[in-house]
Amino acid sequence: MEVRSEGNVLVIERSFPASVSAVFEAFSESEKLESWWGPKGWRTENKAFSFREGGMWHYCMTCIDPAQGDFFNQTSWGKAVYKKITANERIVYRDAFSDEEGNVLLDMPEIEITMTFTPQKEGTLVITRSQFDSKEELAQVMAMGITEGVASQYSRLEEFLLQHSSSQKA
Repeated sequence: MEVRSEGNVLVIERSFPASVSAVFEAFSESEKLESWWGPKGWRTENKAFSFREGGMWHYCMTCIDPAQGDFFNQTSWGKAVYKKITANERIVYRDAFSDEEGNVLLDMPEIEITMTFTPQKEGTLVITRSQFDSKEELAQVMAMGITEGVASQYSRLEEFLLQHSSSQKA
């Protein structure tokens, strides 16, 4: 996984050993997304999921790993609103921390996320560009461990894709 910041934008690149369609489906189908979303030791439950432009995804992540100490049994709510979707190519959405009712937490950064899916010889390259309102907001989520969380989450995605590898490589 390659990580870099460009001003107030965090760029994460990772290749996956699966076809573009298989990787895209892992982000666009509710049941598949629940199977791998979140860091290791966390379970995700989708409360609402409408994968379409203008649609919303509201979810809860719960720590189910007692080895994670104080995080065990904690929950973290999130809400995404899909802005632009091009099948097997790009997903653009606004992501935020939320409460159980889906109200955005105003004391936490909102992020404009653009994901691109590019076929490669050995699978798919996913490039995620997370644009924050300021460099300070980017620094805030970096301090919260966003890169470690994404690395763990992407490891779960790769495991999911390998388990469901009936799909052919790009």
